[in-house]
Amino acid sequence: MAVTTSKKFRLALIQLAVSASKFDNLANAAVKIKEAATKGAQVVALPECFNCPYGTNFFPEYAETIPGNSTEVLSKAAKDNDIFLVGGSIPESKNGKLFNTSPIFNPTGDMIATHQKVHLFDIDVPGKIRFKESETLSPGNKLTTFDTPFCKIGVGICYDIRFAELAQIYAKNGCKLLIYPGAFNMTTGPAHWELLQRARAVDNQLYIAAVSPARSETASYTAWGHSTVINPWGEVISTTEHSEDIIYADINVDYVDEVRSQIPLRQQKRHDIYEIVDHTT
Repeated sequence: MAVTTSKKFRLALIQLAVSASKFDNLANAAVKIKEAATKGAQVVALPECFNCPYGTNFFPEYAETIPGNSTEVLSKAAKDNDIFLVGGSIPESKNGKLFNTSPIFNPTGDMIATHQKVHLFDIDVPGKIRFKESETLSPGNKLTTFDTPFCKIGVGICYDIRFAELAQIYAKNGCKLLIYPGAFNMTTGPAHWELLQRARAVDNQLYIAAVSPARSETASYTAWGHSTVINPWGEVISTTEHSEDIIYADINVDYVDEVRSQIPLRQQKRHDIYEIVDHTT
């Protein structure tokens, strides 16, 4: 990949069908990454837990160290296809703990960053869904950005998107695209998946990309799907339904600056002068 700075690039989100076979999942990811690259993608992202079924009972069984087998496959795919690759996430075993971790690679196959999911998915919606990642996973404690010839990109994983402060910090530190590998479910997906993406995009005047696994009706956890890219104006510029698919979006970095100049929110964010007046007695 040329090192000259460009203001436009093609992003691909791979909505991958995930099976119980880690070998098959990795092989399928490699095929889909190649397909995305042949169609012009320069930055490619996979979904959360792309190499294993999503579930607290699966995380210990499928966990591996980083570097490990899964990251070797991803490194080769990034190098062979000359792309930046956000490797969704995988269950990572590290120092006796398990993390939900996204490995990130440059076009020479070097792993340039990892993001450990900061906000664990612990919810209980009576009669609909209960899920507690904290039963097996530990939270990360760092935010993750990486530089490309196009722009700086920030990474979060699924539940991280609900926390506006994370996106605000990324925007403040120069990110113009945030990528969230995720796996929203059939309860939170219809209600909040697109809503949260559009909110983060409008709040911070940048591009948001959220990539989901394909839906499997036989899985113990049913993903919503609908991988989506939102522009800084809050518009959906690319999306899909719930089956395995690859979606593409042409990212115009200059458009971020254009929107920010039209509605100059960043110039007025002066939190240091805010005062809270409590009138309760």
